[in-house]
Amino acid sequence: MKYRKLGKTGFEVSEVSLGTWQIGASWGSVSEKDAIGLLHTAIDNGINFFDTADVYGDGRSERLIAGVLGERREKVFVATKAGRRLQPHTADGYNQENLTAFVERSLTNLKRETLDLVQLHCPPTDVYYRPEVFAALDALKQAGKILHYGVSVEKIEEAIKATEFPGIATVQIIFNIFRQRPKELFFSARAKTRCGNPG
Repeated sequence: MKYRKLGKTGFEVSEVSLGTWQIGASWGSVSEKDAIGLLHTAIDNGINFFDTADVYGDGRSERLIAGVLGERREKVFVATKAGRRLQPHTADGYNQENLTAFVERSLTNLKRETLDLVQLHCPPTDVYYRPEVFAALDALKQAGKILHYGVSVEKIEEAIKATEFPGIATVQIIFNIFRQRPKELFFSARAKTRCGNPG
């Protein structure tokens, strides 16, 4: 397995990571035994980065990860997401009270005192134009509830806008053989920014 640094986190994570939507059983029945076996197999093969969210199985995915990591000695980084629990899912819901509640719930599910990485879960575009949202995340970081925060986005505009906030450590964006636009419009722009800014 090869490893590389994840964004601004400083985490050295496996190039192949494990997304855990499926073990939340939202896409069909996945037994607890199979889910636990999958997590152990991933770690056995050098994967040290799990991606999850508080809505995957209403927390089931987070709880299963906590159980497996409690049995292992290897360091595994866990990124979870917050925001999609909002009903309705609006920009106004991304406030300090709600974000704190989501983080506290994930801390309980994952049995941790501090979360490695919390990413806003595809919030409405307007969120990226509200500095107070990112100030709330800064406050959670200062309180020791989270080590780092980032965003999971659907649009390139959102990815670019998110990087204007200095506290953003990661940007998760859909990129695959069918969706190549980030390569041209986001990745190249970020590379130019890094080259032009030695800091």
